[in-house]
Amino acid sequence: MKRIEIFPGKLQGTVRVPASKSLAHRAIICAALAGGTSELKGLLTESEDIHATLQGMEALGAIIHRETDQLQIQGLHQAVDRLKWEEKFGSVDAGVSSENLPQRCIDCNESGSTLRFLLPIALTLPGTTRFIGKGNLGKRPMEPYFETFKEQDIEFIQRGPDPTCPEYSLDLTVSGGLKPGVFRLPGNVSSQFISGLLFALPMLKDDSWIELTTPLESRSYLEMTMAVLADFGIKVQTVGDAQFLVPGRQRYQSRGYDIEGDFSQAAFFLAAGALGSDVTVAGLNLDSLQGDREVMSILQQMGAMISQTPDGIKAKPGAAGLHGEVIDGSQCPDIIPILGAVAALSKDTTEIINAGRLRLKECDRLQAVRLELNRLGAHIIERTDGLVIQGVDT
Repeated sequence: MKRIEIFPGKLQGTVRVPASKSLAHRAIICAALAGGTSELKGLLTESEDIHATLQGMEALGAIIHRETDQLQIQGLHQAVDRLKWEEKFGSVDAGVSSENLPQRCIDCNESGSTLRFLLPIALTLPGTTRFIGKGNLGKRPMEPYFETFKEQDIEFIQRGPDPTCPEYSLDLTVSGGLKPGVFRLPGNVSSQFISGLLFALPMLKDDSWIELTTPLESRSYLEMTMAVLADFGIKVQTVGDAQFLVPGRQRYQSRGYDIEGDFSQAAFFLAAGALGSDVTVAGLNLDSLQGDREVMSILQQMGAMISQTPDGIKAKPGAAGLHGEVIDGSQCPDIIPILGAVAALSKDTTEIINAGRLRLKECDRLQAVRLELNRLGAHIIERTDGLVIQGVDT
């Protein structure tokens, strides 16, 4: 294991954060489902999760050319010409054993977004698709999809880890055609299931409805999905707080698209500024739909000052310093770990609530925050769905 030594000190300078991973997933998928060629700009770096989605869309038939900070994506025509394909070869529902049907394998690595977004899309295409993945991906909830598969007689086979490749915890094969209809899903497990269906359902031959059976968490991620879909020509109608009408026979439109900076990564530098470092964060869109944009409001509630300069966004401690707050993690779970670190260095007590889904990520993030920060001298108590953090004197 590599050993890294970290010495105390304050940060200084300007940093341009990488492109939003959440937006990049969505833009790549929409561009890959379009009939022409799209150009995506702003992707300065390619994380392992984004790499998994790129390879996954290539496996489904898209052609992707990578340049320094942009992608040229030629959309896969199997999706937009599905009805013509069925006229020639027969129904997508033909199943695993039918001749002429392609077989694919998509390595999701540890990306839950790749798995949950691409799974319904694969079921709009003819053939069989095998999804594999590492780490805790095989342990993350998939029941909302599995219930839908059973209702629609979609064949799926979930195998246990291969003893010869123990790092792969996920091995799931699906075949058969996704059919239009009414899809009932819980809203409090992951919005990724809803987003995955929103990518796929517009390509079906008839209209579909999505109905939520429990209150929706991470609403901002779903709003982001619908915004990117609209940018690529796809219409989704929201009915009340728990229903979505998705018209069928829609076509994704190719286009140019700039991917904005990532607030979840900016949160680390904004937190450093709130704790006293002189850091400017460039490349952020203050009107962004990213849920992690909430980091600015939360830091302000804790006593930090946020300002916009010609070079970017700056955070600095207020005159009275930082203090504890109650932080609701239901709509912005990814910034809870760094906010936990800020809370550990703030006056009084911070309570983090409604953050139980952090236990279902690549690791149990609530437990990891408690263990690692306590090793550094923090005072954190772990609860089922959150943390209680008593600030220490700095």
